[in-house]
Amino acid sequence: MKQIFHQIMSLAMAFVVLFSTMSFTLNMHYCGNTLVETAMFNKAEGCGMEMEKPSAEGCSIIKKNCCNDEQLVVDGQDELQLQVDKISFEQQVFIASFVYTYINLFEGLDNNVSSFEEYKPPLVIRQLYKIDETYLI
Repeated sequence: MKQIFHQIMSLAMAFVVLFSTMSFTLNMHYCGNTLVETAMFNKAEGCGMEMEKPSAEGCSIIKKNCCNDEQLVVDGQDELQLQVDKISFEQQVFIASFVYTYINLFEGLDNNVSSFEEYKPPLVIRQLYKIDETYLI
């Protein structure tokens, strides 16, 4: 149960780090006071009622555009980026000693050392299975 809890918490923490560092832009198109379209990864298309420039130069009737485009920019955190090029001497010593001890930690595990090899086996005086007449079939 404890292992499952640790896996769930580590997955949740990974998502928190991912979403806190991610930035995105939300585009919204309003027609009057009504929200018509929302787009996250591309520009909002609009409602088709945008005002065009008049084609004739003599016409000076200008009507106020009722459509409005807004952008909401959500910036992620930049504080979580590591600066590898600025490692102090103490950190270099720690990393080198950690790698050295971790590599040498598993070096001597191939030898199977047994403590009974130095001792002689006991002398068999009588064979007990013949005395009790118990045989393995």
